[in-house]
Formats: sequence, structure tokens, C-alpha cells
Amino acid sequence: MPATRIWLQNPLAVFTANAHDAQGGVVIANGVIEQLLKPNEQPALTCDQVFDAREHVVLPGLVNTHHHFYQTLTRAWGPVVNQPLFPWLKTLYPVWARLTPRRLQLASKVALAELLLSGCTTAADHHYLFPEGLEDAIDVQVEAVNSLGMRAMLTRGSMSLGEADGGLPPQQTVQQGETILADSQRLIERYHQRGTGAYIQIALAPCSPFSVTPEIMRASATMAERYDVRLHTHLAETLDEEAFCLKRFGLRTVDYLDSVGWLVPRTWLAHGIHFNPDEINRLGQAQTGICHCPSSNMRLASGICPTLELIDAGAAVGLGVDGSASNDASNMMLEARQALYLQRLRYGAEKITPDLVLGWATRGSADLLGRSDIGELAVGKQADLALFKLDELRFSGSHDPVAALLLCGADRADRVMIGGQWRVIDGQVEGLDVQQLIADHRQAARELVQG
Repeated sequence: MPATRIWLQNPLAVFTANAHDAQGGVVIANGVIEQLLKPNEQPALTCDQVFDAREHVVLPGLVNTHHHFYQTLTRAWGPVVNQPLFPWLKTLYPVWARLTPRRLQLASKVALAELLLSGCTTAADHHYLFPEGLEDAIDVQVEAVNSLGMRAMLTRGSMSLGEADGGLPPQQTVQQGETILADSQRLIERYHQRGTGAYIQIALAPCSPFSVTPEIMRASATMAERYDVRLHTHLAETLDEEAFCLKRFGLRTVDYLDSVGWLVPRTWLAHGIHFNPDEINRLGQAQTGICHCPSSNMRLASGICPTLELIDAGAAVGLGVDGSASNDASNMMLEARQALYLQRLRYGAEKITPDLVLGWATRGSADLLGRSDIGELAVGKQADLALFKLDELRFSGSHDPVAALLLCGADRADRVMIGGQWRVIDGQVEGLDVQQLIADHRQAARELVQG
């Protein structure tokens, strides 16, 4: 059958994440962007469908580069509401150790649906918990991603340094290096898709300096180079982490990263707050990317990522919502708004603009994941788009439609398209019984924290 050609006609406003003009609309065919139209310009070929976008602000699909899907089960849990990172983790680890495939499946689906409704089309998840019975955690996540038609970078996380050996996690949450590497290889060979339009990709992601050994860091870097996949970890999130690295390794965080072979372009780091100027320059020279997680960093009082210095040094910067136990939301539009305001505290209003921050949430985040086919509206890119209406009370009286998305607090897309297919229509996820999902997820959350 001939491909359906769709014209999103005459949108209210368009943010392309580049210098292209698309005020006349976007033409889509074969799951990719075929044409960007200037005002009053007509499509070059006949369109089978015309969607009137005059009430919509059109964006590239947002790209979330750091999350922990399973944490939707422990949002706003009383015992950790007022704790910083290390005690927060030590309190939650025993709870998370009770994860089961069913609980992870529900948690992942909730996180993904919430992201999708916020205009997110590609999500990276960092899953590092594999207690007994949950050895196939990433397989569970693949199924959840596919059920919603989204794109994902699923990272095979790991923890190999337990409390008995001087690490932070309890022993029941750690795995042996051989087990970690064997499963990493299995997942890459089974699921990792390459090239333009990939839906499922795999990366390797030892959790953090305080939860994995240098040996598993080095072995993961070797495997990532062999299979040409990306590397991900937490780094420089808190001063406690910096102190841990100095005490255990005699190295600051970036020196440690370099010592295990991770200061390379295939690496992207979550948080990246506590860097000195020399470390920022080294990260930029290595083209190592940084995922800024403003909501989590504020919730745990960790600090503020030095985004502009990193960019000036040559590092890519993107956004991530982080886990739903330290954010406590999985919403990329809200995350972009937080980034706008938090970064203005550091750099001033003139330098941190809505366009800059939306660029981090789209093209910048795509760069972190090594993807040149998503994150912007341009001919030949994947037809991943998020469409927002400004018809609610909160937007009344707003004048700049793109700025209004962040300044007036847009948090829900009206329509979302992935690969040319509508996945959200009229603010509802296609084919998903949200109320049943909420009921099942709430029950699983209660059972998890009650033990």
C-alpha cells in the first residue's frame, strides 16, 4: 500500500530546535519528516491527511536521558521525604530489593505513559536492581516500551560493591561481575537496534562510584567499545560522592572516570554538578555528555549543574527527569520548566531562555544518546512530534506561544506522534486503560513498601 502522507497544517507556533522555518506546517511520509513549509507554502506532493494545527504549538518529541522507571512505586514516601542522597538511598534500597517482574512492569508502564503524555517520545532508563527473581528486568522493560510504541535507550545498570565491601547498597542488591557482563552481552545481542529509526537500544550503566567496583567499570567500557554501544553512570551528584571517591580511590570523580576508561565520547553522565574548571574542560575535550536533572537535584539539595560552562567547554547537555522517588514526577515539560528557573538562578535571565532549555530537552538530549535522527524538526528526521494546546485558563493572556509552554506551566500534550503514528490523541494514550493501570500500580506500590 502507498504510504500515508500527513500535513500538520498552519500550526499556532513551531519550535524546530534549529534555524528552520516551519510555520506553514510539517509534512510527514514513511514515518519521517518529508517537508517543512513556510507560511502559505503548499506541500510538494498530495497529502492523504491534513491535520489542522492552528491551535497547537508543535515541538520535536522530547527526549528524556535519565530515569529510574521502577521508582514510580516509591513516590513521596514519608521516611525519605526530607533526606539527602546517601541516607535517602540507604533507606530505600531494602524496599527496592522487593521488586518483582510484575511490580517493575507496572512501574515502567506508569513512567512511560506519564512521559508520553508530557510530550516525551524517547526515554533512557537506568535500571540497576536485579534481586533474585528479577534477573530479566530489562526484558520486562522492553515489553513495556513496545506496548506504548515509544523509543527507549534501556541501560543495563549494575551494582557490584555492597556494604560488606565498603559500598552503599545492601548485599542482596548486588551481583557478581560475571553475571553482569554475561547479561549485558545477551541484551545487546538480543535487543540493540542500530541506525536511523531505532526503537530499542541498549547501553551499559554501572550505577555509581559508591556501588560498583573499578573492575566492572573497566570491563563495561571494554564491552561498550567492542559492541559500539553507549556508557552511562551517575557522577558528581553530591559532595558525599566526591568524599567517597577521595577516600576509597584517592581520586576526584573525573579522575576516577578517566582511570577506568570512561572519559570518552560514548559516555553520558547523570547529574554532573560538582566539577572544578579543569574537570569541566576535560569533559568537554572528551565530548562526554551531561544529563541535567534539576528537579531531583533540588529535591535532594544536591546542587546546580554548571550547564553553560560545560557547553562552552564542548560537552553536550541534555535533560532527564531522574527517578520518580526523587523527582516525584515523570514529566519532561515540567522538567524543562525547572531547568529554566534553576539555571536562571545561576546564570541570569538573559542567558537562560525558553528556546535554549527546550533545545536541551530535544536536540541536546538526542546528542547525549548518540542519535542524530531525532530531537529536531528537519527533513529526513524521524516524525516524532509533540503538540500542545494553549486553551486552558493558565495560558489565558499569554502572547509568545513557545515561551508560554514553560512560563505558564504546560504539562500535558494534546497529541504525540512517534515515527509518523499518533500515540496520544486528545490528551489520551492510544490503547491504554489508564484507570486500570493506576489501580494496579497503586496496589503494587502499597505492597512494596509494606514488605
